[in-house]
Amino acid sequence: MTKFRDYHRNVKIRIAQIFLSDTVAGAIFPFLAIYFSDYFGAALTGILLIVNVVIAMFVGLYGGYYADLIGRKRLMVIAGLIRMFAFFVITAANSPWFTSPELTFFMTVIIWSSFGLDGPAAEAMLIDITKPDERKGVFALIYWSFNLAFAAGGVIGALMFADYLFILLLALSITIFLSNLLVIFFIEETLENPDLTKQKHVLGKMVKSYREVAGDKIFMLFVLAGLFIQSLELHLENYIAVRLHNEMPDQGLFGFQVTGVEMVGFLKSENTILVVLLTVFITRWVSKLNDGRTMIASIFIFTLGYAVVSYANNIWVLFIFMAMATIGELMRVPVQQDYLASIPPDHKRSSYLAVNGLLFYGASIISSLFVTLGAVFSSELMSIIIFGSGLIGLLMMKRIIPRLEERKANIQ
Repeated sequence: MTKFRDYHRNVKIRIAQIFLSDTVAGAIFPFLAIYFSDYFGAALTGILLIVNVVIAMFVGLYGGYYADLIGRKRLMVIAGLIRMFAFFVITAANSPWFTSPELTFFMTVIIWSSFGLDGPAAEAMLIDITKPDERKGVFALIYWSFNLAFAAGGVIGALMFADYLFILLLALSITIFLSNLLVIFFIEETLENPDLTKQKHVLGKMVKSYREVAGDKIFMLFVLAGLFIQSLELHLENYIAVRLHNEMPDQGLFGFQVTGVEMVGFLKSENTILVVLLTVFITRWVSKLNDGRTMIASIFIFTLGYAVVSYANNIWVLFIFMAMATIGELMRVPVQQDYLASIPPDHKRSSYLAVNGLLFYGASIISSLFVTLGAVFSSELMSIIIFGSGLIGLLMMKRIIPRLEERKANIQ
């Protein structure tokens, strides 16, 4: 594996920037539902959050198209400045002198949209500047940085959100400002010959561009398989959380009684801690293995882990299979990202990544649907369905791996 000091400067700056921006995200976004429900009620809050996600999804498609047109850095700078402005407005709207939940929601939409705007550009930039043999290590570092930052942000938010919201928002605004400085002054543009003149009839050209992306059957199967696989992880915050709350009896753990709700928190913490501790070791190990076999094995381990977690009520069984699912996740992510990097042609890289970014939104919808299904079907049947959805993703991925290997060989 390539050593960290040998990576392109953009990689090092991007990891630092991810840590800053995702610490902010971890400190604020998990608590927004609580904030808005206090002001607008739970029913309206659910609708508002869905609107937020849908807007960010469509902005992400624009971001993917424009990043292939005007350049990666330019779009990252624009999105970062928009995000910084919105954070300063939110801070003002929750100050000791002025409170406006309506303005806070509007600015939250802008912040989510800004992440959608520059997400494909940032991913494309990393692929632009990394060699094929570096990518597993880079993607693993990015994943590690994200998880560590989100965990740190979650702790900060939990301690400060309720009683020190203004101070928290002010600190986060300053953090976003520092993140922008890194992008503006230290990151280099990686798109060769950006064309700023092709900005007429943008909507028609964008639709044509994404139609061409949708015509890549291998890529669309890759995204669809990823959709089934990614949804498994999101069940922990949705169906599994509800099931544990309703079904898991209180149990003793080192002298303390643990409820189902608390168990969900323990499982999420276990996942984060294992990611932070094991990412480097598992990535080094995976780099020595066959990518195709590793991908299939990791999906099976990941699927089996979450299928058992979706059914078991014993604390130790839950801990063991959560660890199994996390190990499967750590094996899969760098290989999956490496395959993703080999699929798009250079001139449509951000557009492909923007479509791949829809995977998270689709997985969120699937995991939300499973909450409703859980109210109708038994726990046994739900676990079978969850296991089956993972196997569908596995079989689809197995079908296209030979073609993915061909594309990887063509860029060596």
